[in-house]
Amino acid sequence: MSQLLLFIRQRTLSAALFAFVCAYGLSAVFNTTPALAQPLPVKTLTAGMHVIQAEVASSDATRAKGLMHRKELAPNSGMLFVFEQPNVQCFWMRNTLIPLSIAFILDDGTIANIADMAPMTENSHCSVAPVRYTLEMEQGWFAKHGITAGKKISGIR
Repeated sequence: MSQLLLFIRQRTLSAALFAFVCAYGLSAVFNTTPALAQPLPVKTLTAGMHVIQAEVASSDATRAKGLMHRKELAPNSGMLFVFEQPNVQCFWMRNTLIPLSIAFILDDGTIANIADMAPMTENSHCSVAPVRYTLEMEQGWFAKHGITAGKKISGIR
């Protein structure tokens, strides 16, 4: 009789261990918490003699998220937004914690206009002409480096 009880206990422990492993494995498969975000591709751009490392947001999802929820940008870093075709582009700063400047850029790399944007606002900042690209940098970056409307950003294409 004791051997039978020992056999049952071993089987019960084995079954419990199997159930635990299955449940743990299934919870990993069905985990609803977001996976770590994949880093965006980075493109090296130049504005005159200044080098910029720009993350590229080229899908609806990456453009919609943009620089939201970030607390800082590395020096000379920003985000390049790429659109399928030129249009008047408008941006706001909902859930964006960093004050930014945005350059609206024509197909040939010429800056159409630049706007400063306050964090955590829904004020629209729009291009003065149809553009395919925009570049967000830390607020004041363009002014500090003497980059104004009419200047070119190279490396976009």
